[in-house]
Amino acid sequence: MIPYESLLLECVRGDERVMILTAENRGHMRNAPALMGDNFIDVGIAEQTMIGMAAGLAARGRIVLTHALASFITLRAFEFIRDDVGIPALPVIMVGMVPGILSDGNGPTHQAIDDVGLMRGIPNINVFCPSDEDDLIIGMREIIFSGKPYYVRYTNAPAAVDHDKSFTPGVAEIVAGPRGCKRDVTILCYGVLLRQALQAAARLSTEGITVQVVNLRTLKPIDESIILDAAVNSDLVVCLEDHFLTNGLHSIVCECLVREQKIVSVLPIGFSTWFRPAILSDVLDHEELSGEHIARRIKDRLISQVELQTVGGSLV
Repeated sequence: MIPYESLLLECVRGDERVMILTAENRGHMRNAPALMGDNFIDVGIAEQTMIGMAAGLAARGRIVLTHALASFITLRAFEFIRDDVGIPALPVIMVGMVPGILSDGNGPTHQAIDDVGLMRGIPNINVFCPSDEDDLIIGMREIIFSGKPYYVRYTNAPAAVDHDKSFTPGVAEIVAGPRGCKRDVTILCYGVLLRQALQAAARLSTEGITVQVVNLRTLKPIDESIILDAAVNSDLVVCLEDHFLTNGLHSIVCECLVREQKIVSVLPIGFSTWFRPAILSDVLDHEELSGEHIARRIKDRLISQVELQTVGGSLV
């Protein structure tokens, strides 16, 4: 039994309010359903029905975790999430499977690279994007019993770092680089690209470039204090994400900086359109999201900034 389904079974056995629903998506819970009894329901390929059912159960005092492919749960069931979960702020958790770049071999219809933007736009819906399996388990223990609706980007990737075992929504963790002082670059990221961010930071450090890497964990609520610290103490802030640049982390950071009237050079690294399907390593390479590519893109921006300053230009 993998850690995630062990966690679900533990929650079901420890609190009879917890219900587990899935839309014929059991790749991450093959063993637990048979042990959950009436607390597990597979609705079949019917994401809208699943969310409506979950909202009804939650209105009756249940804590409901729903599961489906990320692109389907956020797009097919969007109106149901908005009306049945978001407006009444019911404790329903929407777990999206193979989100972002993890849908590596699939085409545009199955690529959830707009999911964060869709879910963060609904009032009351929070967004948790763990970087790996350890991060997922740490956060889910808190989220399940928070009493709040959440969208979760599921991942069972191997741990990229030794995570802080304490978890508070809206509080990020600094996983590499200097703290509380000036540095050349701050990489803000979430999800599975944390590993590539760390690889890029290691490459840049060999050239004397100081890089702080931040795992944001939740994008709603987001840690605005760490965004503002990056703006004050960095020459360059990088927004790294496997999501469309529109309405994802880049948009969130820019909204924060404008609201707080902070000026800093920002380098967005993400998608402007759907990616070409392939095995994950090839997708990372082709879309210039590998550690090597990220390091090069950051170095190129730093060089261009120095050139602008040299000729008296202004940073944008």
